[in-house]
Amino acid sequence: MNFSRRIGPKGQVVIPKDVRDFLSVEPGSEVVFEVKDEGAIMRPSKPPSQLLEEYLSILTPKLKSKIQLEELVEEEVLEEGPLRRQ
Repeated sequence: MNFSRRIGPKGQVVIPKDVRDFLSVEPGSEVVFEVKDEGAIMRPSKPPSQLLEEYLSILTPKLKSKIQLEELVEEEVLEEGPLRRQ
């Protein structure tokens, strides 16, 4: 999906709500910009699987071993569905 936004006088761009929701970023979240020859990519500073891993690190090893991290992340992505264009 493509979204167009105009750069404001202070060089700022508003990230569309659908994109913020898809990336699970909110005010105060840190994002990373990766600049390439053909453009730039914005992504959360930590992938959702890493955030989940950090959260689960406080649980007991026995419980953690029963949770399939990759399956949880995959299910979450499938539930979100594709981004809608505004």
